[in-house]
Amino acid sequence: MKHLGYLVSFLLLAANACVAGCLLLSAYSPCLAPAEHPVLSCLGLAFPVFAVLNGCFLLFWLCIRRYKSALLPLLGFAACFIQLRTYCPVNFHTDTLLQGSAKVLSYNIMGFADATKREGKSPLLEYLAGSGADVICLQEYRTAASGKNVSQRDVDRALAQYPYHHIGHVGQSRANQVACYSKWPILSARELPTPSNYNGVMMYELKWGNDTLMLLNVHLESNKLTTSDKAVYEDMLTDPEKETVKSGLRLLVRKLAEATKLRAPQADAIAQTIARCPHRYIVVCGDFNDTPISYAHHTIARQLDDAFTASGCGLGISYNRNKFYFRIDNIMASRNLQTYNCTVDRSIRASDHYPIWCHMAKKQ
Repeated sequence: MKHLGYLVSFLLLAANACVAGCLLLSAYSPCLAPAEHPVLSCLGLAFPVFAVLNGCFLLFWLCIRRYKSALLPLLGFAACFIQLRTYCPVNFHTDTLLQGSAKVLSYNIMGFADATKREGKSPLLEYLAGSGADVICLQEYRTAASGKNVSQRDVDRALAQYPYHHIGHVGQSRANQVACYSKWPILSARELPTPSNYNGVMMYELKWGNDTLMLLNVHLESNKLTTSDKAVYEDMLTDPEKETVKSGLRLLVRKLAEATKLRAPQADAIAQTIARCPHRYIVVCGDFNDTPISYAHHTIARQLDDAFTASGCGLGISYNRNKFYFRIDNIMASRNLQTYNCTVDRSIRASDHYPIWCHMAKKQ
């Protein structure tokens, strides 16, 4: 029996080593070039799974008082502490707003599809009008001509407190739009050329007091998952024993890898623009269509601070459909800006995304 116990312990330790290794591989997968390693670069999607498994091993070793064995999962967590904090930060809310602070809000509104008017009013527009934001960036901006759907006239009336706005087409097909509504003058607006048929980035120069803020409104390449693909994913979660899981998993991995490969040059273009930007203050916000442990996030955040990591709390899940529990919407700011109280706002569900907002102030 004693030898059997040693064998079981060895096998469990080996399994823990495998999980810890997968945790590290997923944590550092954003360092891989998606063009060369499209599948491996998607491993960041599995980061929370391996983190939970590693945590279970840690609790197991501690419960049976195998403290030396517990060092293995502890070392695994220590080696990816930055990624853990990026994925699930813990920060405290502050009620003290710094002098001269501003509020930036980003929201993928899904073309106002779930924002039909009720008694002549749109809950989504009422939310935006009452947000107190100084700058609002919207993705998948599409208004209707009339009827129960939101029209441009409805938007202009509801957001009259924002005297400056710009609505621009992005992507080679010109079928998608992003919009910026601002209380500050918009000095310029232009599209950042990126290789995409539907998605893209709009750049604005905003007058912020005596300074100019460079703002990038981002809508990176989507994962192109169809309704049937999402149904396959939900089936995998609810009934993982089904025979279709393997084929469904291969399909999802292939599509996710293709999308990751397409997002990579878009993220590179944004990073290069940031590096060449002549302005002191830079903010990038929008729908990244990728998780915090991804090449796109890692590349764009290389010269910026993730506002949610710096001042948010929890997982910050910003997509609310089909059980895709990820934070794919972000606000990033140059390191001479202090961000605080970054929040994924779950108080409104008028889109397949939740809005994300934060306060920021110039560092003295």
